Amino acid sequence: MSTAARRGAPPVWRGLVHSCAALGAGTSLAVTLFTGVADRGIALAFGVLVAVGELTRWTWAQGREAAPLGAAGAMAYALLGEVAGQPTRHGVAQVVTVVFAAALVGCVPHIARGRGSTLDHLSRRVLTVGFAAVCFHPLYSNGLFDVWGGGPGYALLLVLILALTALCEAVLAAAFAHARTGWPFGPLLREELRAMRGIGSAVCATGAVMALGVAVAGLWALPLFCLPLLLAQVTFRRYAAVRATYRQTIASLARATEIAGYTPAGHAHRVAALSQAVGRDLGLTEPELTVLEYAALMHDIGQLSLVDPVPAGATAGLPAAEQRRIALLGGAVVRQTGVNAAVAAVVERQADPYREQPVAARIVRAVNAYEEKARDAGPGGPLTALEELRLGTAGDYAPEVVEALARVLANQGGGT
Repeated sequence: MSTAARRGAPPVWRGLVHSCAALGAGTSLAVTLFTGVADRGIALAFGVLVAVGELTRWTWAQGREAAPLGAAGAMAYALLGEVAGQPTRHGVAQVVTVVFAAALVGCVPHIARGRGSTLDHLSRRVLTVGFAAVCFHPLYSNGLFDVWGGGPGYALLLVLILALTALCEAVLAAAFAHARTGWPFGPLLREELRAMRGIGSAVCATGAVMALGVAVAGLWALPLFCLPLLLAQVTFRRYAAVRATYRQTIASLARATEIAGYTPAGHAHRVAALSQAVGRDLGLTEPELTVLEYAALMHDIGQLSLVDPVPAGATAGLPAAEQRRIALLGGAVVRQTGVNAAVAAVVERQADPYREQPVAARIVRAVNAYEEKARDAGPGGPLTALEELRLGTAGDYAPEVVEALARVLANQGGGT
Protein backbone atom coordinates (compact mmCIF):
# COMPACT_ATOMS: atom_id res chain seq x y z
CA MET A 1 0.00 0.00 0.00
CA SER A 2 1.33 3.45 -0.90
CA THR A 3 2.17 6.06 1.70
CA ALA A 4 -0.55 8.38 0.45
CA ALA A 5 -3.13 5.65 0.66
CA ARG A 6 -2.10 4.69 4.18
CA ARG A 7 -2.42 8.31 5.24
CA GLY A 8 -5.93 8.53 3.88
CA ALA A 9 -5.05 11.29 1.40
CA PRO A 10 -5.59 9.89 -2.09
CA PRO A 11 -4.03 12.08 -4.79
CA VAL A 12 -7.25 12.45 -6.85
CA TRP A 13 -8.50 15.72 -5.37
CA ARG A 14 -4.95 17.07 -5.11
CA GLY A 15 -4.42 16.46 -8.81
CA LEU A 16 -7.80 18.09 -9.47
CA VAL A 17 -6.72 21.23 -7.61
CA HIS A 18 -3.44 21.31 -9.53
CA SER A 19 -5.37 20.85 -12.77
CA CYS A 20 -7.73 23.73 -11.92
CA ALA A 21 -4.77 25.98 -11.16
CA ALA A 22 -3.01 24.95 -14.38
CA LEU A 23 -6.18 25.51 -16.40
CA GLY A 24 -6.69 28.93 -14.87
CA ALA A 25 -3.07 29.95 -15.46
CA GLY A 26 -3.05 28.59 -19.03
CA THR A 27 -6.34 30.24 -19.97
CA SER A 28 -5.24 33.55 -18.45
CA LEU A 29 -1.94 33.41 -20.31
CA ALA A 30 -3.70 32.71 -23.62
CA VAL A 31 -6.14 35.59 -23.10
CA THR A 32 -3.35 37.97 -22.11
CA LEU A 33 -1.23 37.04 -25.13
CA PHE A 34 -4.24 37.53 -27.40
CA THR A 35 -5.32 40.91 -25.97
CA GLY A 36 -1.86 42.20 -25.05
CA VAL A 37 -0.51 43.42 -21.73
CA ALA A 38 -2.20 46.57 -20.47
CA ASP A 39 -0.33 49.09 -18.29
CA ARG A 40 2.99 47.32 -18.79
CA GLY A 41 4.90 49.45 -16.33
CA ILE A 42 2.43 48.66 -13.56
CA ALA A 43 2.45 44.96 -14.43
CA LEU A 44 6.26 44.92 -14.38
CA ALA A 45 6.44 46.68 -11.01
CA PHE A 46 4.06 44.26 -9.34
CA GLY A 47 5.64 41.30 -11.10
CA VAL A 48 9.06 42.23 -9.72
CA LEU A 49 7.56 42.66 -6.24
CA VAL A 50 5.92 39.22 -6.33
CA ALA A 51 9.09 37.57 -7.69
CA VAL A 52 11.24 39.12 -4.95
CA GLY A 53 8.69 38.02 -2.36
CA GLU A 54 8.80 34.45 -3.66
CA LEU A 55 12.60 34.48 -3.63
CA THR A 56 12.47 35.21 0.11
CA ARG A 57 10.01 32.37 0.80
CA TRP A 58 10.98 30.15 3.69
CA THR A 59 9.74 27.03 5.47
CA TRP A 60 8.84 27.23 9.14
CA ALA A 61 6.79 25.24 11.68
CA GLN A 62 5.46 21.84 10.54
CA GLY A 63 6.51 22.36 6.93
CA ARG A 64 4.50 25.54 6.39
CA GLU A 65 5.81 27.81 3.65
CA ALA A 66 5.55 31.58 3.93
CA ALA A 67 6.14 34.28 1.34
CA PRO A 68 4.39 37.27 2.95
CA LEU A 69 5.83 39.92 0.63
CA GLY A 70 4.89 37.93 -2.47
CA ALA A 71 1.39 37.25 -1.13
CA ALA A 72 0.81 40.90 -0.24
CA GLY A 73 2.06 42.10 -3.64
CA ALA A 74 -0.14 39.59 -5.46
CA MET A 75 -3.21 40.60 -3.44
CA ALA A 76 -2.50 44.29 -4.01
CA TYR A 77 -2.30 43.78 -7.78
CA ALA A 78 -5.53 41.77 -7.76
CA LEU A 79 -7.29 44.61 -5.89
CA LEU A 80 -5.77 47.46 -7.89
CA GLY A 81 -8.35 49.69 -9.54
CA GLU A 82 -6.44 52.96 -9.94
CA VAL A 83 -2.89 54.24 -10.06
CA ALA A 84 -2.36 57.85 -9.00
CA GLY A 85 -6.04 58.55 -9.64
CA GLN A 86 -6.08 57.01 -13.14
CA PRO A 87 -8.16 53.86 -13.76
CA THR A 88 -6.21 50.72 -14.63
CA ARG A 89 -7.01 48.66 -17.71
CA HIS A 90 -5.84 45.20 -16.71
CA GLY A 91 -8.37 42.47 -15.99
CA VAL A 92 -8.58 39.17 -14.18
CA ALA A 93 -6.63 37.26 -16.84
CA GLN A 94 -3.69 39.65 -16.71
CA VAL A 95 -3.62 39.58 -12.91
CA VAL A 96 -3.38 35.77 -12.87
CA THR A 97 -0.80 35.75 -15.68
CA VAL A 98 1.51 38.31 -14.08
CA VAL A 99 1.32 36.74 -10.63
CA PHE A 100 1.84 33.22 -11.97
CA ALA A 101 4.81 34.23 -14.13
CA ALA A 102 6.42 36.21 -11.31
CA ALA A 103 5.83 33.45 -8.76
CA LEU A 104 7.30 30.89 -11.14
CA VAL A 105 10.42 33.02 -11.62
CA GLY A 106 10.74 33.46 -7.85
CA CYS A 107 10.38 29.71 -7.29
CA VAL A 108 13.26 28.76 -9.62
CA PRO A 109 15.94 28.80 -6.86
CA HIS A 110 13.67 26.76 -4.58
CA ILE A 111 13.06 24.24 -7.36
CA ALA A 112 16.80 24.00 -8.07
CA ARG A 113 17.50 23.24 -4.41
CA GLY A 114 14.60 20.80 -4.14
CA ARG A 115 13.06 22.78 -1.29
CA GLY A 116 9.35 22.99 -0.51
CA SER A 117 6.24 21.82 -2.36
CA THR A 118 6.50 24.21 -5.28
CA LEU A 119 3.55 22.82 -7.22
CA ASP A 120 1.26 23.11 -4.21
CA HIS A 121 2.53 26.62 -3.51
CA LEU A 122 1.99 27.81 -7.09
CA SER A 123 -1.48 26.28 -7.17
CA ARG A 124 -2.45 28.09 -4.00
CA ARG A 125 -1.09 31.37 -5.29
CA VAL A 126 -2.90 31.13 -8.64
CA LEU A 127 -6.23 30.07 -7.16
CA THR A 128 -6.29 32.61 -4.33
CA VAL A 129 -5.20 35.53 -6.51
CA GLY A 130 -7.67 34.48 -9.19
CA PHE A 131 -10.42 34.34 -6.58
CA ALA A 132 -9.59 37.85 -5.32
CA ALA A 133 -9.42 39.26 -8.85
CA VAL A 134 -12.72 37.63 -9.87
CA CYS A 135 -14.38 39.13 -6.78
CA PHE A 136 -12.92 42.60 -7.27
CA HIS A 137 -12.72 43.49 -10.95
CA PRO A 138 -16.34 42.84 -11.99
CA LEU A 139 -17.54 44.92 -9.04
CA TYR A 140 -15.07 47.69 -9.80
CA SER A 141 -15.86 47.71 -13.54
CA ASN A 142 -19.59 47.93 -12.85
CA GLY A 143 -19.11 50.94 -10.59
CA LEU A 144 -20.21 49.28 -7.35
CA PHE A 145 -17.38 50.94 -5.46
CA ASP A 146 -18.64 54.33 -6.62
CA VAL A 147 -22.11 53.46 -5.36
CA TRP A 148 -20.59 52.83 -1.95
CA GLY A 149 -19.21 56.33 -2.07
CA GLY A 150 -15.51 55.49 -2.20
CA GLY A 151 -13.42 56.15 0.89
CA PRO A 152 -14.61 53.97 3.80
CA GLY A 153 -16.94 51.92 1.58
CA TYR A 154 -14.11 51.19 -0.85
CA ALA A 155 -11.81 50.10 1.97
CA LEU A 156 -14.56 48.00 3.55
CA LEU A 157 -15.16 46.06 0.34
CA LEU A 158 -11.42 45.48 -0.05
CA VAL A 159 -11.22 44.11 3.48
CA LEU A 160 -14.22 41.85 2.84
CA ILE A 161 -12.67 40.44 -0.33
CA LEU A 162 -9.35 39.94 1.46
CA ALA A 163 -11.06 38.09 4.31
CA LEU A 164 -12.78 35.72 1.87
CA THR A 165 -9.49 35.23 0.01
CA ALA A 166 -7.66 34.50 3.26
CA LEU A 167 -10.29 31.89 4.12
CA CYS A 168 -9.79 30.29 0.70
CA GLU A 169 -6.02 30.31 1.26
CA ALA A 170 -6.42 28.67 4.69
CA VAL A 171 -8.60 25.88 3.30
CA LEU A 172 -6.15 25.15 0.48
CA ALA A 173 -3.14 25.26 2.82
CA ALA A 174 -4.80 22.87 5.27
CA ALA A 175 -5.84 20.53 2.45
CA PHE A 176 -2.34 20.37 1.00
CA ALA A 177 -0.85 19.87 4.48
CA HIS A 178 -3.31 17.02 5.06
CA ALA A 179 -2.22 15.40 1.80
CA ARG A 180 1.47 15.89 2.64
CA THR A 181 1.42 14.68 6.25
CA GLY A 182 -1.76 12.63 6.66
CA TRP A 183 -2.71 14.67 9.75
CA PRO A 184 -6.45 15.31 10.33
CA PHE A 185 -7.85 18.13 8.20
CA GLY A 186 -9.92 19.79 10.94
CA PRO A 187 -7.06 20.61 13.34
CA LEU A 188 -4.87 21.69 10.42
CA LEU A 189 -7.56 24.12 9.24
CA ARG A 190 -7.92 25.52 12.75
CA GLU A 191 -4.17 26.10 12.92
CA GLU A 192 -4.19 27.85 9.54
CA LEU A 193 -7.03 30.09 10.72
CA ARG A 194 -5.13 30.84 13.95
CA ALA A 195 -2.03 31.70 11.92
CA MET A 196 -4.09 34.34 10.10
CA ARG A 197 -4.12 36.37 13.32
CA GLY A 198 -0.36 36.75 13.06
CA ILE A 199 1.55 37.21 9.84
CA GLY A 200 -1.60 36.37 7.84
CA SER A 201 -3.37 39.49 9.07
CA ALA A 202 -0.23 41.53 8.30
CA VAL A 203 -0.26 40.21 4.72
CA CYS A 204 -3.95 41.07 4.26
CA ALA A 205 -3.55 44.54 5.78
CA THR A 206 -0.45 45.27 3.70
CA GLY A 207 -2.16 44.11 0.51
CA ALA A 208 -5.17 46.35 1.11
CA VAL A 209 -3.10 49.38 2.16
CA MET A 210 -0.74 48.86 -0.78
CA ALA A 211 -3.63 48.87 -3.26
CA LEU A 212 -5.13 52.00 -1.67
CA GLY A 213 -1.76 53.74 -1.49
CA VAL A 214 -0.90 53.06 -5.13
CA ALA A 215 -4.36 54.30 -6.13
CA VAL A 216 -3.55 57.67 -4.56
CA ALA A 217 0.23 58.10 -4.74
CA GLY A 218 1.20 55.86 -7.66
CA LEU A 219 3.85 53.17 -7.81
CA TRP A 220 6.13 55.09 -5.44
CA ALA A 221 3.89 53.80 -2.66
CA LEU A 222 5.07 50.20 -3.23
CA PRO A 223 8.49 50.42 -1.51
CA LEU A 224 7.01 52.54 1.27
CA PHE A 225 4.38 49.96 2.21
CA CYS A 226 6.69 46.98 1.63
CA LEU A 227 9.15 48.11 4.29
CA PRO A 228 7.02 47.31 7.40
CA LEU A 229 6.22 43.85 6.08
CA LEU A 230 9.89 43.20 5.30
CA LEU A 231 10.84 44.18 8.85
CA ALA A 232 8.09 41.95 10.24
CA GLN A 233 9.33 39.09 8.05
CA VAL A 234 12.89 39.47 9.31
CA THR A 235 11.68 39.54 12.91
CA PHE A 236 9.47 36.50 12.38
CA ARG A 237 12.30 34.51 10.81
CA ARG A 238 14.58 35.35 13.73
CA TYR A 239 11.88 34.24 16.15
CA ALA A 240 11.49 30.98 14.23
CA ALA A 241 15.27 30.47 14.36
CA VAL A 242 15.28 31.03 18.14
CA ARG A 243 12.48 28.50 18.55
CA ALA A 244 14.38 25.97 16.44
CA THR A 245 17.50 26.45 18.57
CA TYR A 246 15.41 26.11 21.73
CA ARG A 247 13.95 22.83 20.50
CA GLN A 248 17.41 21.51 19.60
CA THR A 249 18.58 22.35 23.12
CA ILE A 250 15.70 20.41 24.66
CA ALA A 251 16.31 17.48 22.31
CA SER A 252 19.98 17.43 23.31
CA LEU A 253 19.03 17.54 27.00
CA ALA A 254 16.61 14.65 26.45
CA ARG A 255 19.47 12.51 25.11
CA ALA A 256 21.16 12.63 28.51
CA THR A 257 19.28 9.49 29.62
CA GLU A 258 20.41 7.68 26.47
CA ILE A 259 24.03 8.74 26.86
CA ALA A 260 23.99 7.64 30.51
CA GLY A 261 22.58 4.26 29.49
CA TYR A 262 19.24 4.63 31.27
CA THR A 263 17.07 4.43 28.12
CA PRO A 264 17.58 2.90 24.65
CA ALA A 265 18.86 5.12 21.85
CA GLY A 266 16.13 7.08 20.06
CA HIS A 267 13.42 6.22 22.61
CA ALA A 268 12.62 9.82 23.54
CA HIS A 269 12.42 10.96 19.92
CA ARG A 270 10.18 8.05 18.96
CA VAL A 271 7.83 8.82 21.84
CA ALA A 272 7.81 12.51 20.93
CA ALA A 273 7.01 11.87 17.26
CA LEU A 274 4.23 9.40 18.02
CA SER A 275 2.83 11.63 20.78
CA GLN A 276 2.58 14.55 18.38
CA ALA A 277 0.74 12.39 15.86
CA VAL A 278 -1.73 11.29 18.53
CA GLY A 279 -2.12 14.88 19.70
CA ARG A 280 -2.96 16.00 16.19
CA ASP A 281 -5.49 13.22 15.86
CA LEU A 282 -7.13 14.46 19.07
CA GLY A 283 -7.21 18.04 17.77
CA LEU A 284 -4.60 19.71 20.00
CA THR A 285 -3.57 23.24 19.04
CA GLU A 286 -0.06 24.15 17.92
CA PRO A 287 1.01 25.56 21.34
CA GLU A 288 -0.37 22.43 23.04
CA LEU A 289 1.51 20.25 20.57
CA THR A 290 4.72 22.13 21.36
CA VAL A 291 4.30 21.48 25.09
CA LEU A 292 3.46 17.85 24.31
CA GLU A 293 6.60 17.43 22.17
CA TYR A 294 8.90 18.91 24.82
CA ALA A 295 7.33 16.84 27.59
CA ALA A 296 7.59 13.65 25.52
CA LEU A 297 11.25 14.36 24.81
CA MET A 298 12.00 14.82 28.51
CA HIS A 299 9.56 12.30 30.01
CA ASP A 300 12.34 9.94 31.18
CA ILE A 301 14.73 12.54 32.54
CA GLY A 302 13.75 11.67 36.12
CA GLN A 303 15.59 8.35 35.71
CA LEU A 304 18.87 10.25 36.00
CA SER A 305 18.15 10.49 39.75
CA LEU A 306 17.98 6.71 40.17
CA VAL A 307 20.89 4.84 41.74
CA ASP A 308 20.01 1.60 39.94
CA PRO A 309 18.78 2.07 36.36
CA VAL A 310 15.52 0.46 35.33
CA PRO A 311 16.24 -2.40 32.88
CA ALA A 312 15.99 -0.97 29.34
CA GLY A 313 14.42 2.16 30.87
CA ALA A 314 11.01 0.45 30.84
CA THR A 315 9.11 2.35 33.55
CA ALA A 316 5.65 1.24 32.39
CA GLY A 317 6.03 -2.06 34.24
CA LEU A 318 7.11 -0.53 37.55
CA PRO A 319 4.77 -0.20 40.55
CA ALA A 320 2.58 2.92 40.46
CA ALA A 321 4.35 4.51 43.42
CA GLU A 322 7.76 4.12 41.77
CA GLN A 323 6.44 5.55 38.50
CA ARG A 324 5.12 8.62 40.33
CA ARG A 325 8.42 9.10 42.17
CA ILE A 326 10.38 9.05 38.90
CA ALA A 327 7.85 11.42 37.30
CA LEU A 328 8.14 13.90 40.18
CA LEU A 329 11.93 13.76 40.00
CA GLY A 330 11.72 14.42 36.28
CA GLY A 331 9.44 17.39 36.78
CA ALA A 332 11.86 18.86 39.30
CA VAL A 333 14.73 18.49 36.83
CA VAL A 334 12.72 20.12 34.05
CA ARG A 335 11.87 23.09 36.29
CA GLN A 336 15.57 23.60 36.98
CA THR A 337 16.33 23.84 33.26
CA GLY A 338 14.08 26.89 32.80
CA VAL A 339 11.78 25.15 30.34
CA ASN A 340 8.11 26.19 30.22
CA ALA A 341 6.38 25.26 33.49
CA ALA A 342 3.61 23.56 31.51
CA VAL A 343 6.17 21.03 30.27
CA ALA A 344 7.28 20.27 33.83
CA ALA A 345 3.64 19.79 34.87
CA VAL A 346 3.10 17.20 32.12
CA VAL A 347 6.27 15.34 33.09
CA GLU A 348 5.27 15.35 36.76
CA ARG A 349 1.76 14.04 36.13
CA GLN A 350 2.48 11.38 33.51
CA ALA A 351 2.15 8.61 36.14
CA ASP A 352 -1.08 9.89 37.76
CA PRO A 353 -4.41 8.10 37.23
CA TYR A 354 -5.51 9.14 33.76
CA ARG A 355 -8.76 10.73 34.96
CA GLU A 356 -6.67 13.26 36.92
CA GLN A 357 -4.18 13.97 34.13
CA PRO A 358 -4.15 16.73 31.52
CA VAL A 359 -4.49 15.49 27.95
CA ALA A 360 -0.77 15.84 27.20
CA ALA A 361 0.17 13.67 30.20
CA ARG A 362 -2.36 11.03 29.11
CA ILE A 363 -0.79 10.94 25.66
CA VAL A 364 2.79 10.70 26.91
CA ARG A 365 1.91 7.89 29.32
CA ALA A 366 0.08 5.81 26.72
CA VAL A 367 2.63 6.34 23.95
CA ASN A 368 5.58 5.65 26.24
CA ALA A 369 3.97 2.40 27.42
CA TYR A 370 3.25 1.39 23.83
CA GLU A 371 6.82 2.09 22.72
CA GLU A 372 8.26 0.10 25.61
CA LYS A 373 5.92 -2.85 25.11
CA ALA A 374 6.33 -2.97 21.33
CA ARG A 375 10.11 -2.59 21.40
CA ASP A 376 12.04 -5.71 20.41
CA ALA A 377 8.85 -7.79 20.52
CA GLY A 378 9.03 -9.13 16.98
CA PRO A 379 6.55 -8.70 14.12
CA GLY A 380 3.51 -9.04 16.39
CA GLY A 381 4.85 -6.62 19.01
CA PRO A 382 2.85 -3.51 17.97
CA LEU A 383 -0.48 -5.34 17.94
CA THR A 384 0.24 -7.09 21.21
CA ALA A 385 1.27 -3.81 22.86
CA LEU A 386 -1.85 -2.08 21.58
CA GLU A 387 -4.09 -4.82 22.95
CA GLU A 388 -2.37 -4.55 26.34
CA LEU A 389 -3.06 -0.81 26.36
CA ARG A 390 -6.71 -1.44 25.50
CA LEU A 391 -6.97 -3.88 28.39
CA GLY A 392 -5.50 -1.17 30.64
CA THR A 393 -8.08 1.49 29.78
CA ALA A 394 -10.03 0.65 32.92
CA GLY A 395 -7.55 2.55 35.07
CA ASP A 396 -4.13 3.18 33.52
CA TYR A 397 -4.67 4.62 30.04
CA ALA A 398 -7.29 6.99 28.66
CA PRO A 399 -9.54 5.12 26.19
CA GLU A 400 -9.72 8.04 23.74
CA VAL A 401 -5.92 8.27 23.67
CA VAL A 402 -5.51 4.55 23.04
CA GLU A 403 -8.01 4.66 20.20
CA ALA A 404 -6.29 7.72 18.72
CA LEU A 405 -2.99 5.83 18.97
CA ALA A 406 -4.58 2.89 17.14
CA ARG A 407 -5.75 5.19 14.34
CA VAL A 408 -2.31 6.77 14.01
CA LEU A 409 -0.62 3.37 13.90
CA ALA A 410 -3.08 2.14 11.28
CA ASN A 411 -2.41 5.20 9.11
CA GLN A 412 1.32 4.66 9.48
CA GLY A 413 1.03 0.96 8.66
CA GLY A 414 2.05 -0.05 12.18
CA GLY A 415 -1.24 -1.49 13.43
CA THR A 416 -4.83 -2.28 12.57
